[in-house]
Amino acid sequence: VRDRLAAQDIGLEVSSAALDQLGEAGFDPVYCARPLKRAIQQQVENPLSKALLAGEFGIHDAIAVDVAEGALTFKKREADSQAAA
Repeated sequence: VRDRLAAQDIGLEVSSAALDQLGEAGFDPVYCARPLKRAIQQQVENPLSKALLAGEFGIHDAIAVDVAEGALTFKKREADSQAAA
């Protein structure tokens, strides 16, 4: 996901709390980490795609992914202009 956004000059910062939540949602004792791809699609890619299409994020933005009230949140942070160069 980060690589695809970087190709559009959009950064992605994922908190450790968000990674933990995705890890818990994407792990199954029988299938191991196989469900992780589905969890990433449902909890990150789908909502983020909708936000991008709605114009909430754009070029040179950095998107911070965190957890609030048990759900992933997406907030815009202005990317460092030197990092984008």
